[in-house]
Amino acid sequence: MNTTAPSGRNKPIIAILVIAALAGGLFLLLAQKPAAPQTAFTALSGEKTTLDSLRGKVVLVNFWATSCPGCIKEMPDLVKTWQKYHSRGLETIAVAMSYDPPEYVKQFAEKNGLPFTVALDADGTAAQSFGNVRLTPTTFIIDKQGKIIQQYLGEPDFAKLNALIEGAL
Repeated sequence: MNTTAPSGRNKPIIAILVIAALAGGLFLLLAQKPAAPQTAFTALSGEKTTLDSLRGKVVLVNFWATSCPGCIKEMPDLVKTWQKYHSRGLETIAVAMSYDPPEYVKQFAEKNGLPFTVALDADGTAAQSFGNVRLTPTTFIIDKQGKIIQQYLGEPDFAKLNALIEGAL
């Protein structure tokens, strides 16, 4: 039976194995998808929706403002995405930021025929629950299990966003 300590030659191998194990653990920790916050949204109609009530569907949550040029520019693409995937289980909630006047939001939604839920975040609770969203547009994609699978700051690449939604459905 050999009871001697590892030779000097084996120390680099042991160090590499330890580093690999630590890196693998870190990867698994970072690869875990965070749960979407359990927040409620109040639609322009006054109807309340929670993310929990949408479990089993893929959900796109878009924080936007009528004063945001990028938000206005991406709205037609959000409508096209909703039209393409809604019948297969995509829900979209466009959350107007707390500083956006409700009358502006209503006018924009009506003028542009937004087919999905448009919510007012009057007190900023929804933005705060998603990590204190301050910049618009900010979009989150939530899978059927209620996990955030992607966050976009700014206008997303809609080809990639649609591919992600396609895979999540």
